[in-house]
Amino acid sequence: MTTERSKAWSWTNDVLPLVFMLLITCLDMTVMTIVKAAMNDGMKSIVYIVYHNALGTLILLPFFVIHIFRNGGVPPLTFHIVFRFFILGLLGLCGFQILLYVGVNYSSPTLASAITNLLPGITFLLAVIFRMEKIDIRSSSTRAKLLGTVIAISGAMVFTIYRGPEIIHMNPSPDSPNQILLSHPSTWVFGGLIVLIAVVLGSIWNILQSTTVKEYQDQPTIVFFYCLFGTISCIALSLFLKHDPSAWVVQPGIQMIAIVCGAVFSTAFRSTAATWCLQKKGPVFVSMFTPLSIVIAVIMGVTFLGDSLLLGSAIGAAIVAVGFYTVLWGQAKEKSTLLMVMERDTDVADEPGSLNHSVPLLSSVNE
Repeated sequence: MTTERSKAWSWTNDVLPLVFMLLITCLDMTVMTIVKAAMNDGMKSIVYIVYHNALGTLILLPFFVIHIFRNGGVPPLTFHIVFRFFILGLLGLCGFQILLYVGVNYSSPTLASAITNLLPGITFLLAVIFRMEKIDIRSSSTRAKLLGTVIAISGAMVFTIYRGPEIIHMNPSPDSPNQILLSHPSTWVFGGLIVLIAVVLGSIWNILQSTTVKEYQDQPTIVFFYCLFGTISCIALSLFLKHDPSAWVVQPGIQMIAIVCGAVFSTAFRSTAATWCLQKKGPVFVSMFTPLSIVIAVIMGVTFLGDSLLLGSAIGAAIVAVGFYTVLWGQAKEKSTLLMVMERDTDVADEPGSLNHSVPLLSSVNE
């Protein structure tokens, strides 16, 4: 019994998804800081989105070709599956990214970061609707996941809204994450609505991607075609959004660095790792890392960029951490309970005189 449980709790299924999602969150904040600097240098958001997705898809192409030759092809691609890939690319790489940047432009990164932290709650709600998560209020694991989600979102809101006095005083650089979060443009309502639509699309993408990796088991094929269709959608949409040819000329320096970093980390690595984590742990687990992004932004800002640490940031970060670990505890408790039930059923099945469920009942009767 102990041996079976130790096999069930493996490095691949339990530890590696956590490591990957923490790495993804850190890289997201790093790339966001670089991209913000590139946009301050004059690069338009749609130009960055098209170029970094196109380059990322080209990076994935040789790995996809190697995968085809190594496995002697890919599983059958039906119209239903290909159309699913197209919708994933349209929602994830095109719709979510463009709406998010437009929303930030009309409102502020502060409001956008606050609304983005609704992603775990919306994803959890959609997962319950589509029966990917079960709600049993009597279960301690379910109560922990619900409570942890609410706590994490609340902590992110405290982080965003309440500043408070400075705990550690520094001289922040102009493009640090805290400065990104504390700008205050006008037209917040319109921009906030656009960001909210982007968050809903992101939640739908999490659910759709999770169901896709269960229906079509070949992950490299999913990632490549999802990125390919997303890039094609971005290029088609850019024809209506940016008509000035000079805007598509990328200047050497920070603009080129932003595109390369976005292609390598945001498109190639993130798409592959996030899809793998969705397959292993589900959409709620992946979305729960969203509130951690602003916490990591503060840690990076204080450590590397000389930001001042505010009391609101410290309190919000602590609350987010409590909510995050509460959800992880709930998922661990749920899995532990499931293992106990499986082991109990196995023990009952192995008892003398019990039915052997490995043999169909109708088969035994017919014999």
